[in-house]
Amino acid sequence: MPTYQYRCKNCGNELEIVQKMTDDSLTICPQCEHETFERVISAEGGFVLKGSGFYKTDYNPSKKESSPAVPSPCSTGACSSGACPMAK
Repeated sequence: MPTYQYRCKNCGNELEIVQKMTDDSLTICPQCEHETFERVISAEGGFVLKGSGFYKTDYNPSKKESSPAVPSPCSTGACSSGACPMAK
């Protein structure tokens, strides 16, 4: 749930409240009880990614470790005996 910041126009009381996006905005200040409480648009507390693992280059396919090679049935000598498992 998002955190919303409210400020009272009457007394200047500021408050951060966690509420659902579908909840109605608060209008009555809990400190002075006037109907002058309003939601403030704030640039603070945005979504911040820190550390490794959050960049496009961290998921580059060329950086992936290669898987060990699986020997082909033909390289095991089965094909030279005439019983090639790949020929069906």
